[in-house]
Amino acid sequence: MHIICFTVPYPPDYGGVIDLFWKLPALQKAGILIHLHCFDYGRGVQNELNKYCTAVHYYKRKTGLAGIHFSMPYIVASRKNDTLLNCLLQDNYPILMEGIHSTFLLNDVRFNHRKKIVRLHNVEYNYYKHLSQTATSFFKKIYCLAESFLLKKHEQKIINKASLFLTVTTKDKITYEQDLYCTNAHYLPLFIPNNWMIDIDESQGKYCLYQADLSVQVNEQAAIWLLQNVFYNSEIPFVIAGKNPSEKLKNIIAKSKNVVLQPNPSENEMNNLIKEAQINILPSFSNTGIKLKLLHALFIGKFCIVNNATIEGTGLDDLCHIANTSKEMQEKIEQLFMQKITTAEIELRKLKLQSIYNNTLNAEQLIQYIYS
Repeated sequence: MHIICFTVPYPPDYGGVIDLFWKLPALQKAGILIHLHCFDYGRGVQNELNKYCTAVHYYKRKTGLAGIHFSMPYIVASRKNDTLLNCLLQDNYPILMEGIHSTFLLNDVRFNHRKKIVRLHNVEYNYYKHLSQTATSFFKKIYCLAESFLLKKHEQKIINKASLFLTVTTKDKITYEQDLYCTNAHYLPLFIPNNWMIDIDESQGKYCLYQADLSVQVNEQAAIWLLQNVFYNSEIPFVIAGKNPSEKLKNIIAKSKNVVLQPNPSENEMNNLIKEAQINILPSFSNTGIKLKLLHALFIGKFCIVNNATIEGTGLDDLCHIANTSKEMQEKIEQLFMQKITTAEIELRKLKLQSIYNNTLNAEQLIQYIYS
């Protein structure tokens, strides 16, 4: 089969790439020969991918003005590539497109007869609408609004042109069915790292933790909201950890008591931070897709406090503590900070997480969807 990735899926060092990469060894183990096509705009050639794929092809993404198309979303138009299209036309293998980003070929009549599957990582037009609401610059706000408008038009246009849409949450499936009248959407859980096992330290934690890619504006916004609305007058230690925090965030943290910043932690350092936290607190301002950082925390962390936007459609409600206002979060933190996680809670996580996020079973399900 062909798989088109919107980026180079290695190393799997952030949430958007984890599902892309760990799908490859799972499919290979199931006997699938993978022809991988990926767009490179900074990650470079990765020889590790050759271990799992029969062939790996790299294409340059058109960035800036070269990628703009006034009737197509930028994330799609910037990945239109004739060399890739010609390569795909050399055989009749099924085509799996990772993300709406990779769906430019659905408007090409030469592929009408092909089996074409779209892996939806979230509802993109809703995601960009949310980004426009949180953008601080006027240009970014206008860009995200325009992209949201074009994405919805594009997604409406391709609904009947793909054989199948596979969502990462049941909520995204329902959104596609209700808003876009999609009749061929199915839920398929994320593929996760093979070494993710339930490994929870039952000793008392010493701090609360918020962890994310802090260079992403919505994540920085969540960190600032926690600082200013939940921990502003708290005696409980609070750690914020993640990639590339801005000077703005650093300055706010420097003025906050009982708050420590851990910038750019290594994988091992992040694992230790999650395991040693008493509470992983993970609010979100976007309710599309699934948050990998939540799954990571549930596999190795103690208590998790989330809001509805983080948990909606994931089926993980019974593994988390839900709080939607700053007052509710403060109350939950006070309640949980001196408690110990129980063996029963850990066993529930094992039962649920290891049955849902089973790469072998999910690869078999994906193969059935594609070849049935």
